[in-house]
Amino acid sequence: MRSIKLLFVLGTISVVLMTGCPSIKSASEQTTIKLTTADNKTSPLPQYNYTKSLLVKGLQRSYIVHLPISYNSSRQWPLVIVLHGGGSEAWTMNLLTDFNALSDIEGFVIVYPEGYENGWNDGRGAPGIKSQAESIDDVAFVSSLIDNLILDLNVDKKMVYATGISNGGIMSNRLGCELSDKIAAIASVAGNIPQETVSKLSPSRAVSVLIISGTEDPVVPFNGGDVSPMSLKLGKVISVADMVKFWISKDGCPVTPKMEQLPHLNTNDSTSTVIESYRGCWNGAEVALYKVIGGGHTWPGGLQYMPEKVVGRTSRDFSATKDIWQFFKLHPMQ
Repeated sequence: MRSIKLLFVLGTISVVLMTGCPSIKSASEQTTIKLTTADNKTSPLPQYNYTKSLLVKGLQRSYIVHLPISYNSSRQWPLVIVLHGGGSEAWTMNLLTDFNALSDIEGFVIVYPEGYENGWNDGRGAPGIKSQAESIDDVAFVSSLIDNLILDLNVDKKMVYATGISNGGIMSNRLGCELSDKIAAIASVAGNIPQETVSKLSPSRAVSVLIISGTEDPVVPFNGGDVSPMSLKLGKVISVADMVKFWISKDGCPVTPKMEQLPHLNTNDSTSTVIESYRGCWNGAEVALYKVIGGGHTWPGGLQYMPEKVVGRTSRDFSATKDIWQFFKLHPMQ
């Protein structure tokens, strides 16, 4: 077993976890594979992760790609962009979500971008987060990344998606608005829209949106207010209810949702989940909220990466990873 640093909250909290996951390696431990499109046009590639970098606005930005075991560049592939939380690193996201295993089963490419100094400029303007204090253009980074992966890996332009947790979830909302011409749908986990930017965000098309939020989130409050990991103040966000109103307004959805109670599958899990689905939006878009009652600042079905007293409970009644992918594949670009 080995110790790894794993941080998903938005400030400078850290924790050392013991894990026996040999398939998850830090960037320095991974085997870097130089991918050249010409070399791989005709023959199937084995399952692997590789790291690459991209120069964007004078900064060298890095990312990790996971190709499904069935990858062959002769056909087009969906792309899922997975954004880590503040203070964390790209390589930790598979440990939290197990997205790579689902990629191999379902057949889609994953990219795990690396935030600037372990964070994303999600629009809060928090001086305690370097990417925000220095006004790093993360939208330009993701936009260039999409363009490169479309060329390198034969990504389907109509099936590009973004998701993330915490700082990465907040950033997903920003990408859904500012890159709506490139991103078909987003999923935000524990990441509300910032108060600072909500009046400025305006997607150019209807974007399908899945929101997963815990009512007892101690970091990004379900009812809005200060983002406060360990009593730090790192900007303000709107409530989940207002975020839903924002997206159904932008997407032209009906205001009355279809309600569904998820089965309580795990008797040791004290959370429960209600789904609000807003369908019949413009151009086939959909807005859905998974309201995890009693849930914390966590990824449902994923790793309980910090103690409950710090980040709250992780729901075991559903897999956010699986449900996010099911939502994505039903909502390609129209």
